[in-house]
Amino acid sequence: MTQELQYLLLMVACVLVTLPLELVVGVRVWRSPRRLAAALAPALLLFLAWDLAATSHGTWRFARRYTVGIQLPGGVAVEEILFFVVVPTAALLTLEAVRRLTTRSVEETTEPGVVR
Repeated sequence: MTQELQYLLLMVACVLVTLPLELVVGVRVWRSPRRLAAALAPALLLFLAWDLAATSHGTWRFARRYTVGIQLPGGVAVEEILFFVVVPTAALLTLEAVRRLTTRSVEETTEPGVVR
């Protein structure tokens, strides 16, 4: 594996690992693009602004040897944008899968009309 693809491949791995939650468990995160965009937008905008400020002021930078080399104005690597989309989406997929599976589990073990 070349070093330039490490960050990008990590994002691909996050998607591949959590994709079965959408397809098998049926959490419907990817199938609800407006809700997903509304959930992602605040953090994406905040952290993108933070990265832009930090890279333009020289506080930090993205090592070209670990990225594909495509940078936004201000020096933010394109992989960083993917990070701000992929990681929260993976977290939402996981959260929704846990909710769905625990709700299903509770429904299966509860008898109608019986309060425990």
